[in-house]
Amino acid sequence: MVSAPRATTPPSTDEVDRIVAAWHRERPDLAVEPLAVFSRVSRLARHLDRARRGAFARHSLEPWEFDVLSALRRAGEPYSLSPGALVTATLVTSGTMTNRIDRLEARGLVERHRSPGDRRGVLVQLTAEGRERVDAAMTDLLEVEGRVLDALAPAERPQLADLLRTVAAQFDE
Repeated sequence: MVSAPRATTPPSTDEVDRIVAAWHRERPDLAVEPLAVFSRVSRLARHLDRARRGAFARHSLEPWEFDVLSALRRAGEPYSLSPGALVTATLVTSGTMTNRIDRLEARGLVERHRSPGDRRGVLVQLTAEGRERVDAAMTDLLEVEGRVLDALAPAERPQLADLLRTVAAQFDE
């Protein structure tokens, strides 16, 4: 099977290559090879952060708002989770989550309801407007991120995902 040609030909050198070469020249005693990977990951993360912020802003959302709304959307019908589950899904403190829920509720994107199984418990539920907003932002986000991946052949994308999963797994334990 012949793989599709790349959308673009990678440059023979980039800024990271120049940084690595300079460190290698200045400190030949150091194994600077990790810079070739992680400097690119860092630079890519900054570019993706800008692109993601743009996608969310087009739908009047901040990145943290998208995180909370998307966690609720992924929960499935009736699109509700406890504040504790949202803390786990978004990796923030309970105090931060309370503040975020308050702000999203004030914007009409979520509602708080009593938990049917626990009279003291609360569930946070996505409103219809919140669902429309997160769905539109997700569609926009996937288009933006898809364009970034256009630099890879379709067969290379799962390979990159697998490699990144392997490296990131040590932080998820």
